[in-house]
Amino acid sequence: MSEKVTDFFGIDVFNDTVMAERLPKKTYAALKKTIENGEELDAQVAEVVANAMKDWAIEKGATHYSHWFQPMTGITAEKHDAFITPVPGGKVIMEFSGKELIKGESDASSFPNGGLRATFEARGYTAWDCTSPAFVREDAAGVTLCIPTAFCSYTGEALDKKTPLLRSMEALNVQVLRILKLFGHEDVKSISCSVGPEQEYFLVDRAKFLKRKDLIFTGRTLFGAMPPKGQEMDDHYFGTLKEKVASFMKELNVELWKLGITAKTQHNEAAPAQHELAPIYDIANIATDHNQLIMECMKKVANRHGMECLLHEKPFAGVNGSGKHNNWSMVTDTGKNLLSPGKKPHENVEFLLFLSAILKAVDENAELLRCSASCPGNDHRLGGHEAPPAIISVFLGEQLEDILAQIKENGVATESKQGGKLNTGVHTLPALKKDATDRNRTSPFAFTGNKFEFRTVGSSMSIADVNSVLNTIVAEALCEFADELEAAENFESAVKELIAKTVRKHERIVFSGNGYSEEWVKEAARRGLPNIASMVESIPALTSERTVRIFEKHKVLSEAELHSRAEINYEIYSKAINIEARTMVDMSAKQYIPAVIQYTTELANSINTIRQAVPGADVSVQTSMLAEISDLLVEARAAQKTLETRIEEAGKKTEGKEQGLYFRMDVVPAMEALRAPIDKLEMLVAKKDWPVPSYGDLLFEQ
Repeated sequence: MSEKVTDFFGIDVFNDTVMAERLPKKTYAALKKTIENGEELDAQVAEVVANAMKDWAIEKGATHYSHWFQPMTGITAEKHDAFITPVPGGKVIMEFSGKELIKGESDASSFPNGGLRATFEARGYTAWDCTSPAFVREDAAGVTLCIPTAFCSYTGEALDKKTPLLRSMEALNVQVLRILKLFGHEDVKSISCSVGPEQEYFLVDRAKFLKRKDLIFTGRTLFGAMPPKGQEMDDHYFGTLKEKVASFMKELNVELWKLGITAKTQHNEAAPAQHELAPIYDIANIATDHNQLIMECMKKVANRHGMECLLHEKPFAGVNGSGKHNNWSMVTDTGKNLLSPGKKPHENVEFLLFLSAILKAVDENAELLRCSASCPGNDHRLGGHEAPPAIISVFLGEQLEDILAQIKENGVATESKQGGKLNTGVHTLPALKKDATDRNRTSPFAFTGNKFEFRTVGSSMSIADVNSVLNTIVAEALCEFADELEAAENFESAVKELIAKTVRKHERIVFSGNGYSEEWVKEAARRGLPNIASMVESIPALTSERTVRIFEKHKVLSEAELHSRAEINYEIYSKAINIEARTMVDMSAKQYIPAVIQYTTELANSINTIRQAVPGADVSVQTSMLAEISDLLVEARAAQKTLETRIEEAGKKTEGKEQGLYFRMDVVPAMEALRAPIDKLEMLVAKKDWPVPSYGDLLFEQ
């Protein structure tokens, strides 16, 4: 392979360049109309595309193809079929039809469906998403052509994360175009939501990983005492990469670049063994597919380097968890970013209207937005003084806040604060142009120049859910705006009045202070902003009257599909906590308690040996240690039995909300009660006798 990135970037993707080269001009033009304008795909066009795609893949060594989809497990799924077709004489030929490209079939009752499918109702379909390019992937199974697809049931309900995302993108497109038409933009034919997801992750030694059942079964350490050093020295953040990590990142970049994924930024994150990768922005649908591939590639490449990639939101207690910052904006087909304020944002009425629509959308749907970023692992991260709080608020910065204050007071803004120059005080350094506002890392939903950064999403999560919600709630706000403005006699005065009215009504959602502070918790309560502490408590937002009305109105999700997702989320939460709790019982019963018993036996024997060898010798240190360890052992055993009882009781609860709440309110505290004495024992028992690698081993010995 060429050493030049430009020579091999995207070589494993059936992208626009490849299609233009390999497809007849008429076929290529017809397919582009489907991709860009949403026109119906002709069966004959699909047949020609399938044949070209097959030939291209076979030239790259492919023997199989797969409909690659994203069920509601949060990860991807695939079934491989060979290109072979038997012919007379015991031979085979390599074929791939348009029908096979367009439609696949999978068992719709074996994936999470929330009651949409009964066990005996098995049929489900995968449908080609031609807006996301196919790609080939090589692994131990050989080379496979992967075709991004949507997944739906026999009765048409969405059983995946891609379908509602695509629907939400269409809904947003319709409403934005209504607004742009009012501003006279007849040249704009479509808009897309642009997304750039930053991905945080941990790398640990694989051999040590395999010695920890909690990491294997749950993705996080359920026990573990902090080492003498954590992240308090801030020496890991942006620090020099370790050789092993740098080698991993180099290979990861190559893998991603070959897949056409624009991996741009890489660096050490705040916690030891924590890192980040960020791509360049892309259309939300493609960005979502790429992020799933990024996570898959991270796992695969890490194993090649003797490491394990941890994508859990909180793999280690006491150090920073991992998020996935979702940078979201709207861009027209003419290349204009609708969230770009310009040099004089106070005069940019169009921008201010879109900004006020987003404030309205976030304020009116804060619970739903919080739910879209909820997963069991994120409960350990949000509000933990390291990540955005569980309270949803919007940070705009000094410049925009000042403009909104003017609008609130006077109905219009007459000036914009400017950034000016930054003087470093060193004559040999250039004067730097300063932004008009600082950033706020504690804000969950922050404006960062020409986009909004939603920092609440967990590192293991698909970004499809949050972008489906963002697109839909903003589409609803814009729909209400368009209804009002289209009926106005004087558009110019009506739009200014609408902006002022919206700013005054939804100013409570804007907050620029420290989101980690207790003062903000109290202030948010005073403002009436919701503070949802856990995933299981956020789920009701999915089936609220408002959510159902909005999502059905814009044809993103039906009431049945929303209820199914609520049931799936309850199930995901309950199963995750159940696995964690059972793992804790298993580890304490089979590893920790036996190891401590063995250590206390050795300690007791040593006391007796010393007393026999040296009558009257002072063994107070040993006896006090023995007493302390024995007391903690009793506490651990009692906590283990309590947790076992709680797990048993949870199994008796009605599946869904009742069971989920029991796991949250009763099982989780029992898990914490078991962890406490075990972690204390780790600090008292000799390292050679401790049965698993410690935090220090995992975090500092990659």
